[in-house]
Amino acid sequence: MLWVKSFHIVFIASWFAGLFYLPRIFVNLAMVPPESVAERARLMLMARKLLRFTTLLAVPALATGLWLYLGYGIGLGSGNGWMHAKLAVVALVIGYHHACGRVLATFADNRNQRSHVWFRWFNEAPVILMLIVVILVVVKPF
Repeated sequence: MLWVKSFHIVFIASWFAGLFYLPRIFVNLAMVPPESVAERARLMLMARKLLRFTTLLAVPALATGLWLYLGYGIGLGSGNGWMHAKLAVVALVIGYHHACGRVLATFADNRNQRSHVWFRWFNEAPVILMLIVVILVVVKPF
């Protein structure tokens, strides 16, 4: 079980690293002047590759989490309300990941209407979600 837990932590940390940095690229994309074609192309390439890599990291993160939950029974049974809350937050993280893909598609189609300031706030969501998950897992408040 400790091996699975270790890999789960590594994959989660790696997945979140991508979720922390991808919106930062969106901030930069939102600030690129229309005449700066090369800069935009470079940032789009970086964003596409990072989204692909981050998605590849999410799969084993979720798989090892499911393994811990179903295979070892971590969080199952009564008195584990923290796990239900954690799973709800995980669903929000998956939704955020999906939203990043949608945002990237708007940039690819030159349809972005949001400012760099909006993306700076958007960039804070995974930090808050990770903080909530860590507190739920470590403190187990309910």
